Amino acid sequence: MSDGFGYSIERELGTDERLLWKGRPRGGIRLRGSDVLMIPFSLLWGGFAVFWEVMTLSKIPSSNPAALLFPLFGVPFVLVGLYMIFGRFFVDARLRERTEYAVSNRRAIISSGILGRKVKSIDLRSTPEITLTEKADRSGTITFGAASRSDWATQNNLLFPGGSSQPAFEMIENVRQVYDIIEAARRG
Repeated sequence: MSDGFGYSIERELGTDERLLWKGRPRGGIRLRGSDVLMIPFSLLWGGFAVFWEVMTLSKIPSSNPAALLFPLFGVPFVLVGLYMIFGRFFVDARLRERTEYAVSNRRAIISSGILGRKVKSIDLRSTPEITLTEKADRSGTITFGAASRSDWATQNNLLFPGGSSQPAFEMIENVRQVYDIIEAARRG
């Protein structure tokens, strides 16, 4: 399996490793649980930023060119608002498109990145906790390691998709089957 740029996760395997499973997260634009909070917040943020810009631009006196600096102050807020409303969904989809997962007889491997390649390796036998989250359609997420309560916003990808500090196989098909493969590899 290649990511379209000539990269394949098999090259991460050591000589003494056997590939047990590999896959990718679901593609396309997807909603996450955190969107229950993020969609209303982003609409409020973006709406206020656009309102600010329209109001300041409509009140600029034509005789004072220095007054153009005041509306420029709102431009970054409009750009952040547009990212939160629309852009983050496209960034998330692109990141998942460039993500590969693998399970070997010793570890779980996550390879991802938009501009470069970042590889995370999780030793299956020393990982204290592996969490399975399964949906009715048998897709879901496998999270490696114990959750940190202080990192809730990052774990739930509120602003930056794929920014969770906890490694996970997100949005994979037949998640229970993959979980069973991981548990068998842990037992050795």
